[in-house]
Amino acid sequence: MPATNNVWHAHQRATLHTETDPNKKYTYLAETTPHLATILSFPSHCSTFPSLYDRTCSEIVDLAGTIAAFEPVRLHVRPENQGRAQELVDQRMASAPPEHKARISLIPAPTNHIWVRDTGPVYVRGAEDGKRYAIDFRFCEWGNKLGEQIYTGIPSQAAALKAEIESTEDWPIMDEEVRKENTAFAQRVLEIENATYPDNPVARVVSGVRLEGGGIEMDGEGTFMAMESSVTVPSRNEGLSRDCIEAELSRLLGIKKFIWIPGREGLDITDYHIDAEARFIRPGVVVVGRPHPKCDQVFWDVYNEMRAILDTATDAQGRQLQVYDIEEPDPDLVKGDVPGEEVAPAASYVNFYFTNGGLVVPAFGDAVTDAKALETLTRLVPERQVRQVAVNALPRTGGVLHCTTQQVL
Repeated sequence: MPATNNVWHAHQRATLHTETDPNKKYTYLAETTPHLATILSFPSHCSTFPSLYDRTCSEIVDLAGTIAAFEPVRLHVRPENQGRAQELVDQRMASAPPEHKARISLIPAPTNHIWVRDTGPVYVRGAEDGKRYAIDFRFCEWGNKLGEQIYTGIPSQAAALKAEIESTEDWPIMDEEVRKENTAFAQRVLEIENATYPDNPVARVVSGVRLEGGGIEMDGEGTFMAMESSVTVPSRNEGLSRDCIEAELSRLLGIKKFIWIPGREGLDITDYHIDAEARFIRPGVVVVGRPHPKCDQVFWDVYNEMRAILDTATDAQGRQLQVYDIEEPDPDLVKGDVPGEEVAPAASYVNFYFTNGGLVVPAFGDAVTDAKALETLTRLVPERQVRQVAVNALPRTGGVLHCTTQQVL
C-alpha cells in the first residue's frame, strides 16, 4: 500500500490518456450490457454523519456481496478505512462460495461519497473506433451545494446535525480539500483501472456539460430521459442553452431523442434525479416510482407531470413507451430520527441496478410494497435473477442502489 494517496496517484496519472478531440463521437451502452465489473465506494467519515455511519458501511458491503454473486466488484476505500472494510467484507462473505468472495477487490483510493453513480466515470464506446472511453462529467457537489451540512437545509435540523458532529471527537467535515477529491474521483478511478488492467485501457473524455450520472437515464438505443431541474440549470450549466447541452450530450452519449421532465430544483440535494423516478427496463419499457399516499403533494405533482409526458412519449426508434408504476414504501417505515437525515427518504424501488444476469432491487422494510415491487420487477425481467437488498441508512441520506453503483464496460 502506498505511503500517501498523493504519491501513489501522482504515479497513476501518467497512465491515463485524455481524449481532446471536440468532434469525436461516442455511444452509451445500456446498463444491461455485460459488465467487466461494478464500482462501489466505502464511505469516508466526512461523507455521512456519526449516527448512520456504521449502518451505511454495512449496507454498502451487503450490496457488494450481493453483486459479487454475478460479477466482480471494485470497492474503493480510503487507505485508513481498509481494515474496517475488509473486516465487514469477511463477515458478509463468510458463508459465500469462494469464487464470489474472490470477486470483491478493495482498492485504495481517495474516495468519500458513496454515490459513485454521480462522482464516477460513465463508460462509453467510440462511435467509430469502438474503443473504451469514459466520460468525466466533472462532479460539482450537485450544483455547488458546498455547506458543511451534507443533506439538510432545514435550520433546526442543520443545527442539530452540527451539534452531533461537533460532539463526536475528531469527526471531520466535508471541506474544500475533500470536495476537490470528489471532483477528481472519476479521473482517479480511471487512473487506477489503467494501472491495474493495462491490457484493456480506457481513455478519459472531459464533458463540456456538468451533471451527475444519476441525473440521466438512457436505453442504449439513443433515448435519453432527465429532469430539467438537475441538468439544464445554472447551478450545473450556467450560460449553456438547452440546444448546447443537447448537442454535447448527443456527441458524448449517442443520443437521438431527448425526453425532458420538469422536476423540482431544490426539492432534494440532487435537484430530483431521474434514476429515483423513472428507469428503462429495456428499450421501450419504463418503470416509474409512484408516491406513497402519505407523500406530500409536491411529489404527486412531479409524478403526474412525469406520467403525462411518458404516457405520450415515443423513443428514438419511434416506439410508444410502455409505462409501469411501482408504488414506493410507507415513508413512516423508513424514516428515523437522526438530525440531518432526509425529511423525505429516497425510498424508490426503481433505483435498482442491473448486473450480469441479475437485477438487484432495494427492500425498505414495508412488507407489502417490498413484495409488490419484487413481483412486478421479476415479471418484467423473467430472464434475470432478481435479488433484494435491505437498506435503511442509504435512503435516509439521499439515495439507494443505483446511486451507489457504476458499471464498468
